[in-house]
Amino acid sequence: MQAARQLRCGQGTQVAPLLQQHSPSRVARAAQQQQQRLQQPQLQALRTASSRARVVLCRADAAAAAAPTPKLGAPLGPAYGEDGNMPDWHKGRRAGVILHPTSLPGPYGIGELGQEAFRFIDWLHSAGMQVWQVLPLVPPDQEFYSPYSGLDTNCGNPLLIDLESLITEGLLEESDRPAAMPDGDVQFAEVAAAKQPLLQKAAATLLTSPKFAGLRQLMAEFRAANSWIEDSALFDALRQREDLAGMPWWEWPDALRCRKDSALQEAHTQFKQHIDEFVAVQFLFDRQWRAVKVYANAKGVKIIGDMPIYVGGQSADVWANQHLFELNEETCAPDNVSGVPPDAFSATGQLWGSPLYRWQAHEAEGYKWWAHRMARALQLYDETRIDHFRAFAGYWSVEATEETAMNGSWCVGPGIGLFQALNAQLGAVPILAEDLGVITTDVVNLRQQIGAPGMVVLQFAWGGGTNNVHLPHMHYENSFCYPGTHDNETAVGWFADSANAQDKKYMKAYLGSDGSDIAWDFIRAAMASVSNTSVIMMQDIMRLDNSARMNTPGKAAGNWAWRVGGTDVWDTLAEETKQLKQLAYIYDRMPKGTKELDY
Repeated sequence: MQAARQLRCGQGTQVAPLLQQHSPSRVARAAQQQQQRLQQPQLQALRTASSRARVVLCRADAAAAAAPTPKLGAPLGPAYGEDGNMPDWHKGRRAGVILHPTSLPGPYGIGELGQEAFRFIDWLHSAGMQVWQVLPLVPPDQEFYSPYSGLDTNCGNPLLIDLESLITEGLLEESDRPAAMPDGDVQFAEVAAAKQPLLQKAAATLLTSPKFAGLRQLMAEFRAANSWIEDSALFDALRQREDLAGMPWWEWPDALRCRKDSALQEAHTQFKQHIDEFVAVQFLFDRQWRAVKVYANAKGVKIIGDMPIYVGGQSADVWANQHLFELNEETCAPDNVSGVPPDAFSATGQLWGSPLYRWQAHEAEGYKWWAHRMARALQLYDETRIDHFRAFAGYWSVEATEETAMNGSWCVGPGIGLFQALNAQLGAVPILAEDLGVITTDVVNLRQQIGAPGMVVLQFAWGGGTNNVHLPHMHYENSFCYPGTHDNETAVGWFADSANAQDKKYMKAYLGSDGSDIAWDFIRAAMASVSNTSVIMMQDIMRLDNSARMNTPGKAAGNWAWRVGGTDVWDTLAEETKQLKQLAYIYDRMPKGTKELDY
């Protein structure tokens, strides 16, 4: 308990240095420097509501110990009833939008980290929003393009790189500009076929042109500060080698599978150009994303990232750190894999197939792998949502030979020890705990111990009785409230396609709604919630049906492709923008000191 108390108070911590941010424009660099000057003195206190609460708790303890006890009946003085002696009820409430960058407008078939990303941030600011939540930015798998089945936990998705910026900077020529693609859903394979050769060309130009000597120096600094990228680049080269393509790494020749020094050195020499170009592309992604983040922060918008708790077996992360995963000692294939047991939604459970962590090995190393992973997240995001947080308390283990998740067992997770290690190595780690599904008491206790906010979802509120935690009157302050997440139907789609008669009856009585504008009924309820943060899907703001659904869990194909529309979309949402800002003001989700709105 003493250790947990120290964790809450932030004692004995040291903030790990982040990588130098390389903005592609003088404006972004100036904004970054101004932001750092303004925020540095209060960075620990302002990162999340939970870290603010820990700081306030420690200060209150110290003040209570130092304050003299007043004498009974003594005069309190004329200033006692003045405003300066009144409590500050501003709680830092805020609201935001969940929208993956792939869903942004843009001419080349996918959202990019260019002007449309900056325009979206401008729109968030104009709507009074202070949060932009994204899905994992990792390179997605190349079959279904799921960001939750990434090829590397630390790398960025090259398809998000803005081509216009590369042309403007001279890394690409005007003649390289690809043909425009429709504004509709992302056709990932077509986008990849068009963009990857251009990214390779831009990388080659960066590596060889005398014009970019200064940029190469920044790239060298990025490479030196991110040692993980060497394994990532080599793994990418090997998995595309003609005789290894399509083969899991545990079926590679023994020398590569077991990472023999001589084999790795030979591969480094053989694939030097591929490795250097891979690093260059990742540098370009990192540079563009950091510029977006700096701009967002300068506009008062925090970016919340997303970290799947598990990593894919066919990844540089597992190949380079085999001792940290439950792999077979002889074959290196996964012995036990991840999933969740059968429940009301699936009679056979969900078999995810990612190799499980060998937690004893992580503990023996002081959880350094996790500290490095979280440090990377702190470079990219202001706060990070951890998917399937419950596995830190107890996780479902299934033998890799099983075809479903029915036959498994619960195992003890790392618990508070992991977060104490992160706290000691990184300082305050601002996370959001995804604690949906079947949540046991130990999960709740762990989340509360570390002060992390949890999640409540209004679509889950209308069954299970009047004490359902997702009902607004059951919400708690240290939480995020969503009408629905990226895994849910849209509100309009839920009401039309899935909500049963009893759910609809209870919802209508509870919200005083007839259901004719269900998306905005849910938005208002989320804004009114006591949850400190309210996050809304863009699809619900636009009142869209399930044709705009981002993901259907359990269905591999046909997900992740939705886009908001053309470049004029923010102009067409003028009325919704005004309504969002009004609700943010009414429910105290605007920054402190905001002038009163006309509503």
